[in-house]
Amino acid sequence: MWKDYSSGYIKNNRASGISVMAASFIAALFLAWLCGLFYHFWLDNIEAAKQEFGGGWQGRIVGDFSAEDLLTVNQFPNVESAAINEELTGEQGTVLDIYFQNKRTVYRDMLALLDRLGLEESAADYNYQLLSLYFIRIPGDTKPRMIMPLYLAIVAVVCFSLILIIHNSFAVSMGDRIHQFGIFSSIGATPGQIRICLVQEALVLSLAPILGGILSGTAACYGTLRAMSLITEQLAGGREIAFQLNPAVLAFIFLLSLFTVLLSAWLPARKLSRMTPLEAIRGTGEFQLKAGKGPLTRKHSRLLSLLFGMEGELAGNALRAQKKALRTTSLSLTLAFLGFLIMENTFTLMGISTEQTYFARYQDVWDIMVTVKDTGIEAFGETEALKALPGAEDTVVYQKAQAVCRLPEGEISEELSALGGPQSFTGGSVRAEEGFLLIPAPLVILDDQSFERYCEQIGVPARLDGCILLNQFWDSKNSNFRAREYVRYVREGIETVMLQNTGQITGVEDAENGISTAELPVIACTMQEPVLREEYATVDNSELVQFISLSAWKEIAGHIGGTQRDTFVRVLAEERTELASLDRLEAEIGGILSGKYETESENRIREKLDNDKMIDGYMLILGAFCVLIAIIGIANVFANTLGFLRRRKREFARYLSVGLTPEGIRKMFRIEALVLAGRPMLFSLVLTVLFTGAMVTASHLEIGIFLAKAPVLPCTLFLLAAFGCVALAYGIGGRRVLRLSLVEALRDDTIL
Repeated sequence: MWKDYSSGYIKNNRASGISVMAASFIAALFLAWLCGLFYHFWLDNIEAAKQEFGGGWQGRIVGDFSAEDLLTVNQFPNVESAAINEELTGEQGTVLDIYFQNKRTVYRDMLALLDRLGLEESAADYNYQLLSLYFIRIPGDTKPRMIMPLYLAIVAVVCFSLILIIHNSFAVSMGDRIHQFGIFSSIGATPGQIRICLVQEALVLSLAPILGGILSGTAACYGTLRAMSLITEQLAGGREIAFQLNPAVLAFIFLLSLFTVLLSAWLPARKLSRMTPLEAIRGTGEFQLKAGKGPLTRKHSRLLSLLFGMEGELAGNALRAQKKALRTTSLSLTLAFLGFLIMENTFTLMGISTEQTYFARYQDVWDIMVTVKDTGIEAFGETEALKALPGAEDTVVYQKAQAVCRLPEGEISEELSALGGPQSFTGGSVRAEEGFLLIPAPLVILDDQSFERYCEQIGVPARLDGCILLNQFWDSKNSNFRAREYVRYVREGIETVMLQNTGQITGVEDAENGISTAELPVIACTMQEPVLREEYATVDNSELVQFISLSAWKEIAGHIGGTQRDTFVRVLAEERTELASLDRLEAEIGGILSGKYETESENRIREKLDNDKMIDGYMLILGAFCVLIAIIGIANVFANTLGFLRRRKREFARYLSVGLTPEGIRKMFRIEALVLAGRPMLFSLVLTVLFTGAMVTASHLEIGIFLAKAPVLPCTLFLLAAFGCVALAYGIGGRRVLRLSLVEALRDDTIL
């Protein structure tokens, strides 16, 4: 049958073959691109897990090990190597990192090792994140670990979508041959022979496009990874994803593409082979509407008739007849439009929010922030050197601590008392006790020189023996976080505050000293904050923030405690607008601190650039998926229009025979393209407007601010590009139909 019929049919019907080849190429291309990206993302996640957890160990045992124990572990079957982790080894015991050859038996082998070493199961730990990336689930892992299931789910969804598209291409191609296969069936061809014949044709037509699609998809994967690397190479801590060609992955992609194509061909072939000879001989493949009720019945299209006249009515019924064939197109375009529009608007809103609440708010507050790890401000000895650094206009060294303020209820301001007091705003953080309020009191400890400058800033005499109260309370009942309204926390004229350690408010007291207290004079109450990159009005909104000097802290530190582990250095530069100048100043600061302290440094301009690049990277990946989904729908449109010649020639020939002009048919095509692309577009626009409006309202952002930065241009270009592709597909299909001879089209080829 192949020699007598199929090879000749392929040679003489190249248009039909091109449709199948194009669909196969697209399927292989996107599968190769998607699988390649996910393979590299998988490798990157593995590398990230190794860096985060200190290597690629799969199991870890903590205990006291002798040299004989180490030898026993290294000689254990399936153990590739075992090494002592010097960084983690300490008072709790020796930490032994174990690497296994077969990762699937890690849990069973670890239990056997523990039994041989005489240790409890609690002495073992597992690299859950790394093992989950190898699809290994260890008992005791309670986290969802959704990365790999998500990857596989996306690949499965894409494969299913591609099957629908290619299935449609094969269905159109095979539908053109219903009449011929009816004749074959009538002279003795079995359904199995017909299925084998059609699948053989699909295999021959698809093999070369699959290979070409895999090569093109691999090249697209390389280009995408390079683009992502260009975006992320400047990011702090950014990690470049190196491109790798793995033969096993390429073989998997080839088999997956082949399976997708053959399954797509087998489905319509199975349906065609089940038709009776009489049904096949009489079949025309034409889309038909029937009388009665249901989705494929002829109905009056009021809106299209009103807008476009008779051609609109005809186009509406034509689209209704093709509803099943165009289902994939409608769904794909709707998801693509909706995903792209919501993504653009969401990231725009995130950018506005980040700009307002972080970069714009703090752009005159800091240029370089250095975190000095595990160092108290008393032990930090480089304050003078940093303040004298050329290029630094203002430098503040500070540390944060947590205490409790024991405040008489009468000291609360009248405005705050009228609102119900601080306890009415919180969930129990402020506690009443015998006429006093126990209020969380964050302490900001400034170096002495910076504290004196803060005193000058608020217009009070400089003193180092007391504290300055940040006398503001956010009225969150009557204002939102974007337009905060403040009232005074305490009354003016308060002279002293009583501070104590956090034992009482947390319910945990010092075993020896109970509650330790310290009394400090109040230098001033002010609503003006020092120039620091700190957020004081929290959601809890009950804290009475206090600023004290280093000298005052040294006097009360033994009673209060509660300091955080790190010290912070905030630097304002003289040259604040150029990245190069901030980089130089940051390098000079690093030169002073390196070798003495463990530090982390942030650069304001670089932080802004990194944030923008991260958003661009996210938009690139998500935008690519939206484009992929849109192409799936558009490919289905092209597959449909390439079937016009067979399926719709008689329909349009009848229209021409009763007086409809070729221009009227072109108008029908334009209307169909408009409805096919316009309906998902309109639906997506409405949902996007509602979704974006809800997000803007929830974020308390003025609508005018969002509209000024709304992503109109990228959204418009995306919608117009998709609409243009649909119009192009209909233009190609319509031109082929209008080239037909009226007599040839009307000939009833079902009569033998």
